[in-house]
Amino acid sequence: MRPIPAIAAAALLAAACSPSPSRIERHADFPSAHVAPRHVDVYLPAGFDASGKTRYPVLYMHDGQNLFTTETSYGGVEWRIDEVMDSLGLKAIVVGVWNTAARFHEYVPQRPLERHLSAEGQELVRTRLTDPPQSDAYLRFLVTELKPFIDLSYPTKPDREATFIMGSSMGGLISLYAATEYPEVFGGAGMVSTHWPLLIDRDSEVFMDAMLGYLDGALPVDVAPKLYFDHGTLNLDARYGPHQLRMDSLMRAKGWPEDRWMSRVFEGTDHNEASWQARVHIPLRFLLGE
Repeated sequence: MRPIPAIAAAALLAAACSPSPSRIERHADFPSAHVAPRHVDVYLPAGFDASGKTRYPVLYMHDGQNLFTTETSYGGVEWRIDEVMDSLGLKAIVVGVWNTAARFHEYVPQRPLERHLSAEGQELVRTRLTDPPQSDAYLRFLVTELKPFIDLSYPTKPDREATFIMGSSMGGLISLYAATEYPEVFGGAGMVSTHWPLLIDRDSEVFMDAMLGYLDGALPVDVAPKLYFDHGTLNLDARYGPHQLRMDSLMRAKGWPEDRWMSRVFEGTDHNEASWQARVHIPLRFLLGE
Protein backbone atom coordinates (compact mmCIF):
# COMPACT_ATOMS: atom_id res chain seq x y z
CA MET A 1 0.00 0.00 0.00
CA ARG A 2 1.30 3.41 -0.96
CA PRO A 3 1.63 5.95 1.88
CA ILE A 4 -0.95 8.75 1.96
CA PRO A 5 0.59 12.08 0.92
CA ALA A 6 1.07 14.50 3.79
CA ILE A 7 -1.43 17.03 2.42
CA ALA A 8 -4.10 14.36 1.93
CA ALA A 9 -3.42 12.94 5.39
CA ALA A 10 -3.86 16.40 6.91
CA ALA A 11 -7.17 16.84 5.08
CA LEU A 12 -8.41 13.47 6.32
CA LEU A 13 -7.41 14.32 9.88
CA ALA A 14 -9.15 17.69 9.68
CA ALA A 15 -12.31 16.03 8.35
CA ALA A 16 -12.21 13.45 11.13
CA CYS A 17 -11.78 16.13 13.79
CA SER A 18 -14.34 18.61 12.42
CA PRO A 19 -17.74 18.56 14.10
CA SER A 20 -20.64 16.90 12.35
CA PRO A 21 -23.01 19.36 10.67
CA SER A 22 -26.36 20.26 12.16
CA ARG A 23 -29.30 18.11 11.09
CA ILE A 24 -33.08 17.81 11.30
CA GLU A 25 -34.81 14.66 12.53
CA ARG A 26 -38.52 14.12 11.91
CA HIS A 27 -40.96 12.32 14.16
CA ALA A 28 -43.88 11.83 11.77
CA ASP A 29 -47.48 11.90 12.97
CA PHE A 30 -46.51 12.24 16.61
CA PRO A 31 -49.49 10.83 18.56
CA SER A 32 -51.34 12.55 21.37
CA ALA A 33 -54.22 11.79 23.70
CA HIS A 34 -55.10 15.50 23.75
CA VAL A 35 -54.85 16.83 20.18
CA ALA A 36 -54.58 15.52 16.63
CA PRO A 37 -51.31 13.86 15.56
CA ARG A 38 -48.77 16.05 13.79
CA HIS A 39 -45.19 16.02 12.55
CA VAL A 40 -42.46 17.15 14.92
CA ASP A 41 -39.11 18.24 13.48
CA VAL A 42 -36.05 18.39 15.73
CA TYR A 43 -32.99 20.51 14.95
CA LEU A 44 -29.74 19.14 16.38
CA PRO A 45 -26.80 21.57 16.39
CA ALA A 46 -23.44 21.05 14.70
CA GLY A 47 -21.25 18.70 16.70
CA PHE A 48 -24.29 17.25 18.47
CA ASP A 49 -23.18 14.77 21.13
CA ALA A 50 -25.73 12.01 21.66
CA SER A 51 -23.70 10.35 24.41
CA GLY A 52 -25.17 12.46 27.18
CA LYS A 53 -21.86 14.06 28.14
CA THR A 54 -23.22 17.35 26.78
CA ARG A 55 -26.70 18.52 27.70
CA TYR A 56 -28.61 20.98 25.52
CA PRO A 57 -31.24 23.66 26.14
CA VAL A 58 -34.46 23.18 24.18
CA LEU A 59 -36.59 25.70 22.30
CA TYR A 60 -40.10 24.60 21.31
CA MET A 61 -41.50 26.46 18.29
CA HIS A 62 -44.99 26.46 16.78
CA ASP A 63 -45.88 26.32 13.07
CA GLY A 64 -43.07 23.80 12.63
CA GLN A 65 -43.55 23.35 8.88
CA ASN A 66 -42.40 26.95 8.36
CA LEU A 67 -39.10 26.70 10.23
CA PHE A 68 -36.62 24.57 8.31
CA THR A 69 -37.62 24.06 4.68
CA THR A 70 -39.26 25.99 1.86
CA GLU A 71 -41.07 22.91 0.55
CA THR A 72 -43.51 22.84 3.47
CA SER A 73 -43.48 26.48 4.55
CA TYR A 74 -46.30 28.96 4.06
CA GLY A 75 -45.82 30.84 0.80
CA GLY A 76 -42.57 29.01 0.13
CA VAL A 77 -40.59 31.14 2.61
CA GLU A 78 -39.05 29.55 5.71
CA TRP A 79 -37.61 31.00 8.91
CA ARG A 80 -34.25 29.30 8.18
CA ILE A 81 -33.97 28.43 11.86
CA ASP A 82 -31.30 25.81 11.22
CA GLU A 83 -29.10 28.19 9.22
CA VAL A 84 -29.57 31.00 11.75
CA MET A 85 -28.79 28.72 14.70
CA ASP A 86 -25.68 27.52 12.86
CA SER A 87 -24.54 31.08 12.15
CA LEU A 88 -25.04 32.11 15.78
CA GLY A 89 -23.22 29.06 17.08
CA LEU A 90 -25.98 28.42 19.60
CA LYS A 91 -25.74 24.89 20.98
CA ALA A 92 -29.39 24.12 21.56
CA ILE A 93 -32.10 21.79 20.30
CA VAL A 94 -35.06 23.34 18.47
CA VAL A 95 -38.32 21.37 18.34
CA GLY A 96 -40.61 22.45 15.50
CA VAL A 97 -44.20 21.42 16.23
CA TRP A 98 -46.33 21.45 13.08
CA ASN A 99 -49.73 23.12 13.15
CA THR A 100 -52.96 21.46 12.02
CA ALA A 101 -56.33 22.55 10.66
CA ALA A 102 -57.20 23.43 14.28
CA ARG A 103 -54.35 26.00 14.48
CA PHE A 104 -56.49 28.97 15.51
CA HIS A 105 -58.37 27.01 18.17
CA GLU A 106 -55.17 25.45 19.54
CA TYR A 107 -53.29 28.76 19.68
CA VAL A 108 -55.93 31.11 21.13
CA PRO A 109 -55.41 31.41 24.93
CA GLN A 110 -58.33 29.70 26.62
CA ARG A 111 -58.62 31.20 30.11
CA PRO A 112 -58.81 34.84 28.92
CA LEU A 113 -61.73 33.87 26.67
CA GLU A 114 -63.53 31.86 29.31
CA ARG A 115 -63.01 34.13 32.33
CA HIS A 116 -62.20 37.68 31.25
CA LEU A 117 -64.11 38.41 28.06
CA SER A 118 -66.84 41.06 28.15
CA ALA A 119 -70.34 40.38 26.82
CA GLU A 120 -69.47 42.42 23.72
CA GLY A 121 -66.29 40.42 23.32
CA GLN A 122 -68.09 37.11 23.64
CA GLU A 123 -70.40 38.06 20.81
CA LEU A 124 -67.53 39.20 18.59
CA VAL A 125 -65.37 36.14 19.25
CA ARG A 126 -68.27 33.78 18.47
CA THR A 127 -68.02 34.99 14.88
CA ARG A 128 -64.43 33.70 14.71
CA LEU A 129 -64.43 30.56 16.86
CA THR A 130 -66.30 27.72 15.17
CA ASP A 131 -65.38 25.33 17.99
CA PRO A 132 -64.36 25.74 21.65
CA PRO A 133 -60.72 26.80 22.18
CA GLN A 134 -58.28 23.90 22.42
CA SER A 135 -55.19 25.67 23.75
CA ASP A 136 -55.28 24.02 27.18
CA ALA A 137 -55.31 20.62 25.45
CA TYR A 138 -52.49 21.74 23.12
CA LEU A 139 -50.35 22.81 26.08
CA ARG A 140 -51.03 19.51 27.83
CA PHE A 141 -49.75 17.80 24.70
CA LEU A 142 -46.56 19.88 24.75
CA VAL A 143 -45.91 19.57 28.48
CA THR A 144 -47.06 16.05 29.34
CA GLU A 145 -46.39 14.18 26.07
CA LEU A 146 -43.93 15.91 23.77
CA LYS A 147 -41.48 17.34 26.30
CA PRO A 148 -41.07 14.02 28.18
CA PHE A 149 -40.43 12.31 24.82
CA ILE A 150 -37.82 14.90 23.81
CA ASP A 151 -36.12 14.72 27.21
CA LEU A 152 -36.01 10.91 26.99
CA SER A 153 -34.85 10.77 23.36
CA TYR A 154 -32.18 13.50 23.43
CA PRO A 155 -29.59 14.72 25.97
CA THR A 156 -31.49 17.82 27.07
CA LYS A 157 -31.29 20.12 30.05
CA PRO A 158 -34.86 19.51 31.21
CA ASP A 159 -35.09 22.25 33.85
CA ARG A 160 -37.11 25.43 33.28
CA GLU A 161 -34.10 27.73 32.89
CA ALA A 162 -33.12 25.74 29.80
CA THR A 163 -36.60 25.25 28.31
CA PHE A 164 -38.16 27.91 26.05
CA ILE A 165 -41.09 28.39 23.69
CA MET A 166 -41.60 30.74 20.73
CA GLY A 167 -43.92 31.54 17.86
CA SER A 168 -45.27 34.26 15.60
CA SER A 169 -48.71 35.83 15.26
CA MET A 170 -51.14 33.42 16.97
CA GLY A 171 -48.01 31.44 17.85
CA GLY A 172 -46.96 34.45 19.91
CA LEU A 173 -50.20 34.36 21.89
CA ILE A 174 -49.89 30.66 22.70
CA SER A 175 -46.22 31.08 23.66
CA LEU A 176 -47.06 33.76 26.24
CA TYR A 177 -49.96 31.63 27.47
CA ALA A 178 -47.64 28.64 27.85
CA ALA A 179 -45.06 30.59 29.87
CA THR A 180 -47.85 31.95 32.09
CA GLU A 181 -49.72 28.69 32.62
CA TYR A 182 -46.58 26.56 33.02
CA PRO A 183 -43.91 28.77 34.63
CA GLU A 184 -42.37 25.68 36.22
CA VAL A 185 -41.72 24.28 32.72
CA PHE A 186 -40.79 27.26 30.53
CA GLY A 187 -38.08 29.69 31.54
CA GLY A 188 -38.76 32.02 28.65
CA ALA A 189 -40.98 32.76 25.67
CA GLY A 190 -40.60 34.59 22.37
CA MET A 191 -43.60 36.46 20.97
CA VAL A 192 -42.93 37.58 17.38
CA SER A 193 -45.57 39.83 15.74
CA THR A 194 -48.03 38.82 18.44
CA HIS A 195 -51.60 38.85 17.11
CA TRP A 196 -53.12 40.83 19.97
CA PRO A 197 -56.37 41.92 18.24
CA LEU A 198 -57.37 38.27 17.56
CA LEU A 199 -60.14 39.37 15.17
CA ILE A 200 -58.60 39.91 11.74
CA ASP A 201 -61.51 41.85 10.24
CA ARG A 202 -61.52 44.57 12.90
CA ASP A 203 -59.03 46.26 15.21
CA SER A 204 -60.91 45.55 18.42
CA GLU A 205 -59.67 45.92 21.99
CA VAL A 206 -61.98 43.27 23.41
CA PHE A 207 -59.51 40.39 23.32
CA MET A 208 -56.62 42.57 24.51
CA ASP A 209 -58.77 43.68 27.44
CA ALA A 210 -59.41 40.04 28.31
CA MET A 211 -55.76 39.08 27.86
CA LEU A 212 -54.53 41.89 30.10
CA GLY A 213 -57.17 41.03 32.71
CA TYR A 214 -55.90 37.47 32.72
CA LEU A 215 -52.20 38.39 32.70
CA ASP A 216 -52.56 40.94 35.48
CA GLY A 217 -53.35 38.14 37.89
CA ALA A 218 -51.54 35.23 36.23
CA LEU A 219 -48.12 36.48 35.12
CA PRO A 220 -45.55 34.55 37.17
CA VAL A 221 -43.66 37.56 38.54
CA ASP A 222 -42.06 35.51 41.32
CA VAL A 223 -40.04 33.47 38.80
CA ALA A 224 -40.05 36.04 35.95
CA PRO A 225 -39.49 33.98 32.78
CA LYS A 226 -37.65 35.77 29.97
CA LEU A 227 -40.22 37.42 27.70
CA TYR A 228 -39.44 38.78 24.23
CA PHE A 229 -41.99 40.82 22.23
CA ASP A 230 -41.74 42.45 18.82
CA HIS A 231 -43.78 43.66 15.87
CA GLY A 232 -43.36 45.39 12.53
CA THR A 233 -45.19 48.42 11.14
CA LEU A 234 -46.68 47.27 7.83
CA ASN A 235 -50.09 45.75 7.01
CA LEU A 236 -51.32 43.44 9.78
CA ASP A 237 -48.38 44.31 12.02
CA ALA A 238 -49.36 47.98 11.78
CA ARG A 239 -52.30 47.18 14.11
CA TYR A 240 -50.13 45.82 16.90
CA GLY A 241 -48.40 48.94 18.23
CA PRO A 242 -51.12 50.24 20.59
CA HIS A 243 -51.77 46.75 21.95
CA GLN A 244 -48.07 46.11 22.56
CA LEU A 245 -47.76 49.45 24.39
CA ARG A 246 -50.47 48.26 26.77
CA MET A 247 -48.57 45.00 27.29
CA ASP A 248 -45.34 46.90 27.91
CA SER A 249 -47.11 49.07 30.49
CA LEU A 250 -48.27 45.96 32.33
CA MET A 251 -44.74 44.57 32.32
CA ARG A 252 -43.42 47.79 33.86
CA ALA A 253 -46.25 47.87 36.41
CA LYS A 254 -45.32 44.33 37.41
CA GLY A 255 -41.72 45.41 37.93
CA TRP A 256 -40.37 42.84 35.48
CA PRO A 257 -36.55 42.67 35.70
CA GLU A 258 -35.11 44.64 32.78
CA ASP A 259 -32.75 41.82 31.79
CA ARG A 260 -35.68 39.39 31.63
CA TRP A 261 -37.84 41.11 29.00
CA MET A 262 -37.46 42.91 25.69
CA SER A 263 -39.94 44.73 23.44
CA ARG A 264 -38.83 45.80 19.96
CA VAL A 265 -40.42 47.58 16.99
CA PHE A 266 -39.05 46.93 13.49
CA GLU A 267 -39.96 49.80 11.19
CA GLY A 268 -40.93 48.91 7.63
CA THR A 269 -41.33 45.18 8.28
CA ASP A 270 -44.37 43.07 7.46
CA HIS A 271 -46.34 40.18 8.91
CA ASN A 272 -44.63 37.32 7.09
CA GLU A 273 -41.92 34.67 7.31
CA ALA A 274 -39.41 36.79 5.37
CA SER A 275 -39.61 39.55 8.00
CA TRP A 276 -39.38 37.07 10.87
CA GLN A 277 -36.46 35.28 9.25
CA ALA A 278 -34.53 38.55 9.04
CA ARG A 279 -34.77 39.25 12.78
CA VAL A 280 -35.17 35.87 14.46
CA HIS A 281 -31.52 35.97 15.54
CA ILE A 282 -32.51 38.59 18.14
CA PRO A 283 -35.01 36.49 20.15
CA LEU A 284 -32.82 33.40 19.68
CA ARG A 285 -29.88 35.20 21.29
CA PHE A 286 -32.09 36.66 24.00
CA LEU A 287 -33.58 33.32 25.00
CA LEU A 288 -30.70 30.92 24.32
CA GLY A 289 -27.62 33.08 24.82
CA GLU A 290 -25.65 33.08 28.03
